[in-house]
Amino acid sequence: MTILLSVLLFIFLLNPGRISAVYDPVSRENNKYGIHIIDENDLESASALVNSSGGDWGYVTMVMPENERKEIKWNETFDRMKRLHLIPIIRLATRLEGDTWKKPEADQAEIWSEFLDSLNWPVQNRYLILFNEPNHSKEWGGELDPEGYADILDSYSRSLKNRSDDFFILPAGLDASANNSRQTMDETSFLAAIFNYKKEIFDAIDGWTSHSYPNPHFTGDASDRGRGTVANFVWELNLLNKWGITRNLPVFITETGWPHNAGGDNYLYSPETISDFINETDRTVWTDSRIAAITPFILNYQSFPFASFSWQKLNSDKFHIHFDTYRSLVKIDGKPLLYVEEPTPPAPVIKKEYLSENKGIRLSSWQKLISLAVSPIRQILKLI
Repeated sequence: MTILLSVLLFIFLLNPGRISAVYDPVSRENNKYGIHIIDENDLESASALVNSSGGDWGYVTMVMPENERKEIKWNETFDRMKRLHLIPIIRLATRLEGDTWKKPEADQAEIWSEFLDSLNWPVQNRYLILFNEPNHSKEWGGELDPEGYADILDSYSRSLKNRSDDFFILPAGLDASANNSRQTMDETSFLAAIFNYKKEIFDAIDGWTSHSYPNPHFTGDASDRGRGTVANFVWELNLLNKWGITRNLPVFITETGWPHNAGGDNYLYSPETISDFINETDRTVWTDSRIAAITPFILNYQSFPFASFSWQKLNSDKFHIHFDTYRSLVKIDGKPLLYVEEPTPPAPVIKKEYLSENKGIRLSSWQKLISLAVSPIRQILKLI
């Protein structure tokens, strides 16, 4: 064992590579402003929006369904994001079966992990949201199953972290305004069920995802506070804190914002009022030091059911006034750690005397150990 450790240490010192691990984005200069998009063709518009008024390296939230696990497509998308200085927040999704999203399967965790690890991520932190609003049965295979979600979160987090410590695990955002019914579960009840079933799961996440919508019916005021408001994340973190979960979790507000009345829904706010709300929310809520990213929903959606949320005008390349308001918010020059791909080192030569002294270890075993030696130290220690 002494010889084995010496060889591994020697190889590691020759080929240190990149010992990787996630870091808290708010610990560095961080441009927290972002936007939610559904199409990579909107990346240029997204960059113009979030990397403005002094800002650089803003965030973009995108959905990755399992039927879109296409390496060429996503590498091209990530390469464009790197050129445009955009940080991806990727929400994993299964596939629609009728009007319901298929329930994720544990045996898909390795498939997802292998695929995601193969991509050219623009920055070191690989932000991943594990699915969406599981307190809605239509988002979870027609079931309300908080324990099942905890198991999926656990298995996917383990699989991803085994691939790379750069994966930054975020739980699904929840609908804070859902009540207890056959199709929805109250968020407090949902989180309490997870806590009582597997409270250690909160150690498997690196940040907190919040859908901080201004409810009810997306028509709340920017001055409203508490659950179901633009400050919903504060209520969520206070709830976790009450249960003894006191970790300093950076917050990712991946969905927020107001639908507008430009499509004729007169009960909704005008784009001008939404502009005022954005300015007020920026002054009074988005100043919270725990916020890592804000990605309002949604930059461009040209059809039902989310056309009223779209910041881009229907059948036009122009934008509503609240796009300009958000673009004008004062931002900072973000300094994320960039991802640098580690070159594959040449295979070292194993002297014959080492093999003769360790007859119980075959050459193939040595080669495997050598390969592991240039990976993070955590993996080596786990193997030993």
